[in-house]
Amino acid sequence: MAWKSRTRSLQVFDTELSADTVEWCPISSRHGFLVCGTYQLQKGKGEDDGAPSRTGRLYLFEHRHKGLTSPPLTELQRIDTAAILDLKWCHVSVSGMVVLGLAAATGELQLYTLSDSQEGSSNLQALNSVELGGDQLALSLDWSTGRLDSDVRVVCSDSAGRVSVLSLDEGALTILSQWKAHDFEAWISAFSYWDTQLVYSGGDDCKLKGWDLRISPSSPAFVSKRHSMGVCSIHSNPHREHILATGSYDEKVLLWDGRNMRQPFSESMLGGGVWRLKWHPTQEHLLLAACMHNDFHILHCQQTIESNKGDCPVVASYILHNSLAYGADWSRLSLEEPAPLSPPASEPKEHLTDGGGHLRIQYESPTASFDTSLEDDCGQYIPEDITPPSTSSNACHTVTPNDDASSMSFLLATCSFYDHMLHLWRWDWAPVETQVETNA
Repeated sequence: MAWKSRTRSLQVFDTELSADTVEWCPISSRHGFLVCGTYQLQKGKGEDDGAPSRTGRLYLFEHRHKGLTSPPLTELQRIDTAAILDLKWCHVSVSGMVVLGLAAATGELQLYTLSDSQEGSSNLQALNSVELGGDQLALSLDWSTGRLDSDVRVVCSDSAGRVSVLSLDEGALTILSQWKAHDFEAWISAFSYWDTQLVYSGGDDCKLKGWDLRISPSSPAFVSKRHSMGVCSIHSNPHREHILATGSYDEKVLLWDGRNMRQPFSESMLGGGVWRLKWHPTQEHLLLAACMHNDFHILHCQQTIESNKGDCPVVASYILHNSLAYGADWSRLSLEEPAPLSPPASEPKEHLTDGGGHLRIQYESPTASFDTSLEDDCGQYIPEDITPPSTSSNACHTVTPNDDASSMSFLLATCSFYDHMLHLWRWDWAPVETQVETNA
């Protein structure tokens, strides 16, 4: 059966400062909460103004079902902070608390809790913080709880090339180990969710490394140079043991079998530099990629993982950001309402061209106008001077879900840097017959 993939913009929010990280809360009772972090470099105006400062802001939103005519996200809180490089929620409650980790430009790991206020709303409150060392930026963090591990630990990386592992016990942070992992910036660090004694790191020295915490970290468990530029994204698949995804400035997504780290079993060229990768929280074969200069893409990795070879096809793309694509995350919320209807071609303001494409939403940002564009039935961008493929093309029909679902709909949040924009959007993937009936 042929399937059609489409993306729809739902809401755009101006973060005022450059946005670089966005995270939905994974705790079941708090799935509607979303945080977004920003990073702004404040340069001095004169030679005597000293070193530039890095400021940021932490936003808290709640997704509320208010109908199709109202913006879904409501801003609950904004907190001025040091510049934020990464945000991650702990996947489980800690002593009854919902905990958020923040990697700050001051070299700190900061923790916040999501609490209910007396007014009936919710807000973030500072819980604890720890300095990771001298004059450097904390660049990334990950929790050991990706598969509901009861041993709550955090791994962080910093601009001095170091990796730190910390424990969290009743709100108190303790550094368990810290070591020099890379010659330059350690852009990313992550746990293996299946063996939390194994930590991965990637650096600007183009190296991907693994570390066994049961032995001295002075010597890595493995070193890979398969990426030709800085390694900036790593994510362990929480559904499939041994499967690891890595991304790099070299514009490639590599899939690895943790039992053989000599070489990846899959290589996919996405373009633009792969800054963040996120496996879907419930669909084991879907991988979200933030590709800096080349927008946001969703990869379907089922055939690649099962055959242990080949690249991962892109089944959807979101191109409405007007700047560097940095932050991206899947929501765990279910979408009950049907997808918005495509705009009818009879309206004069739509200017749809022939060929089966449909117009994306157009709106203004404070910094620039987002251009209208056509997408094909796979959700891929089509330049204006290229005729869109006909709907009979098999290009987007070769990949279909592996289950018996009648359709699939997901909510996502992404953010971009210089235009300081947070986007909320949905992706619908359904049999062609289903979408025809829905849009009739």
